[in-house]
Amino acid sequence: MKPVRRALAELQESVRIALGALTGNRLRSGLTTLGIVIGVTTVIAIVAIIQGLNRSFERQVQVLGTNTLYVDKWKYLNLEGDWWIYRNRQPIGVRELKAILRDSQVAVAAAPSVWIRARVDRLDKELTGVSVNGTSGDYLAANGGGVREGRFLVESDVDLARPAVVLGYDIADQLFPGQPAPAIVGQRVLVAGHPFSVVGLLERRGKFLGQSLDNLVLIPYTTFQRFFGARRSISIAVAAPPGRLGELEDELTSILRRVRRVPPGKPDDFTLNKQDQLLKVYRGLTTALYGVVLGVGLITLVVGGIGIMNIMMVSVHERTREIGVRRAIGARRSTILAQFLVESAVVAALGGAIGTALGLGVAQVIALASPLAAAVTWQAVALGLGFSAATGLIFGSWPAWQAANLDPVEALRYE
Repeated sequence: MKPVRRALAELQESVRIALGALTGNRLRSGLTTLGIVIGVTTVIAIVAIIQGLNRSFERQVQVLGTNTLYVDKWKYLNLEGDWWIYRNRQPIGVRELKAILRDSQVAVAAAPSVWIRARVDRLDKELTGVSVNGTSGDYLAANGGGVREGRFLVESDVDLARPAVVLGYDIADQLFPGQPAPAIVGQRVLVAGHPFSVVGLLERRGKFLGQSLDNLVLIPYTTFQRFFGARRSISIAVAAPPGRLGELEDELTSILRRVRRVPPGKPDDFTLNKQDQLLKVYRGLTTALYGVVLGVGLITLVVGGIGIMNIMMVSVHERTREIGVRRAIGARRSTILAQFLVESAVVAALGGAIGTALGLGVAQVIALASPLAAAVTWQAVALGLGFSAATGLIFGSWPAWQAANLDPVEALRYE
C-alpha cells in the first residue's frame, strides 16, 4: 500500500505544479491549447452531426416497416450499373399478389402499391404532384400508419373498384383548411379529374429522406387500374411476424419463382427489397465520412501536439535550475518525468475539454438553424478528451524525458 500512496501523492503534487505553471503563463498556455481546441471542435461537431443524421435516418427507414419485404421489379439502390437487367424484367402484377395471399404461410399481410403523380382538386383548391397510390385494405398492416377519422379501404372497395379515397394528412389539411376531420369524411374530391368520395383520413407520418409521406391519397388498386391502366408493374409490401423476416424471404422466393416460372439454376427475375439495404449503404457512406473526419482531426491534433512539445521544451529550458534543485534534494527521475508528462497532458486535456464543449455547441446551433440533426453522446465527449490527453502524453514525452535526465550539477549551475 505504501508504494501506491507514494505514487498517488506524487501524482497529486505533479498536477498541482502543472496547474501552477499553467496559471503562471496564461497567455502562453492559451496559445498552446489553441491548436488542440480547433482540432477537437471540428471533429466533435462533425461526429455529433453524423451521429444525429444516423439516428434520424434509422427512424425514417423504420417507417418502411421493420418486418416488411417489398416485392418489386426494381432494386431500391442499384450501385452496380446493371439497370438494364431490371428494366427487361416482366412486371410484377396481380398474379403474384394472389399467389402470395394464397400460398404464404408466414405473411401476416400483403398489400399492392402502384402509383402516379396527379392533380387532386376540390372546388377552388388545386394540388399538383400528389402521389396517387392504388392499394388494398392490408396497406396499413404492411406499411404502418393509422386512420385518424373515418375508415380505411375495405375488401368490397377493391372487389367493386369503388371510387373511394383515403386522404393523407397534408392533402386533407390543404383541401379542407380549417374544417374538422369528421366533416371531411363523405365529401367529394377530384383525383386526376375523376370524382371520388372521401372515406377516411390518415394520421400524420412525417418525412422520409426529406420527402413528405403525407402528400398522398390512397384508392383501391382495382380502381387505379380502371382509370390509369392495368399494365403498370406493382410493388407488393409483405409483412412478417416479428423475428421471421428471413423465413418470409425464403418462402416468397419460392412462391415467386414458381408463379413466374423461373427455371432452376436461373437468377430471380424479381427483387425482395428491405430496409436494411438502405441502412447498409448509408452506413457505408458515413463510415467513409468518419474516416475523412478522423484523418483531418488527427492532422490538426498533430499540429497542436507539435505546439505543445515546443512549449514544453521552452518550459524545461526555463525551469532547468528548478529541476536541479529538486533533484539535489532527493526528487527521483520518475517524479520529474511524471511532472512534465502530467503538465503536457493537462494542457492538452484542457484544450480537449474546451474543444469538446465548443464542438457540441456548434453542432447544436447547426441543428437548430438547419435541417441537419445532431446527437450528443458520451462517446463523442470521451473521444474529444481521450484524443487530446493522448496527444499531450505523446508529444510531451520527449521534453519530459529530457527534463528527467538533466544532470543535477549542470542544472544547478544553469543561469
